[in-house]
Amino acid sequence: MKLEIAVVSAEGAGIAATEGADRIELCSSLELGGITPSQGLMDAAAEQVADRLEIHPLIRCRPGDFIYSAAELDTMGREAQHLLRQGAHGVVFGALRPGGEINVPAIRRLVECARNANPSAQLTFHRAIDQTPNAETALDVLIGLGITRVLSSGQAASAGAGLKTLARMARFSAGRVQIMAGGGLRIQDIPSMKRSGMDAVHLSAKKTVSTLPPGSTPTGDRDGTDPTEYQVTDAEAVRAARTAGNS
Repeated sequence: MKLEIAVVSAEGAGIAATEGADRIELCSSLELGGITPSQGLMDAAAEQVADRLEIHPLIRCRPGDFIYSAAELDTMGREAQHLLRQGAHGVVFGALRPGGEINVPAIRRLVECARNANPSAQLTFHRAIDQTPNAETALDVLIGLGITRVLSSGQAASAGAGLKTLARMARFSAGRVQIMAGGGLRIQDIPSMKRSGMDAVHLSAKKTVSTLPPGSTPTGDRDGTDPTEYQVTDAEAVRAARTAGNS
C-alpha cells in the first residue's frame, strides 16, 4: 500500500522522502485546506527529494468550495501545465457543480491541460468527492474522465469513520481507479485501511513548532495565541505511518 504525505515545504518533501513515503501532495497553506504551491516551491522540493519519491502538486487556486468560475478554471489549468512541465509526476484537483455533482466539463478541461503538458501524468481527484451525493456515481464519472486515483474520507468527517464506505468504493472501483484514504486519518487506522483494500493512504503527518521562548506570554493580534507557531512535517509521524503501512 502506497503512502502519500501532504507537505508545504521543500524541507517537508525531503523528510517524507527520507522516511519512506512513496509520494507527496505538494501544496501551500495547509491550514486553509491547501492551495496550489508556487513554481519556486516545486523546484526546491524536486531538488530535495532527488527522485526518491513522486511529487503531485495540488491544483486549487483558492480556499473554500469547489465551484469554480471560468477564470478560476483557466488559472488552474495553467498552473497544472506549468507544474507538470517542471517535472511533477501528476496533479491533484477537483471541481463540483452547485448541487455537488462532478463538474464534468471542468474536470475534462483540467485533464486535457494536464495531458497536454505530460501525457503520462497521474491525475488525482481530491476530497471534493466527499461532497458528492453518491460516491459510486461519482467514481463512474471520474473513471470515464481518465482519473488515476481518488482521495476520500468515505464521505465522513474522518477516514476512520468512513471506513465502510471506503471499502465499498474500493470494491466498486474493482481496480478501474485507485482509492486513497485520507482526511483525519490516524496512524492506528492504517492497518485497517490496508485490509479493506485501499491502494494508498494520505495524511499530513504534521506537528506545530514555535519560536516563542518558554514561559513567554503570546502577544500580537491573534486573540492571545502564539503568533510564531507554524506547522512542519513530523519525521516520526511519517516513519510511524510507513511502519503501519508495511505491517
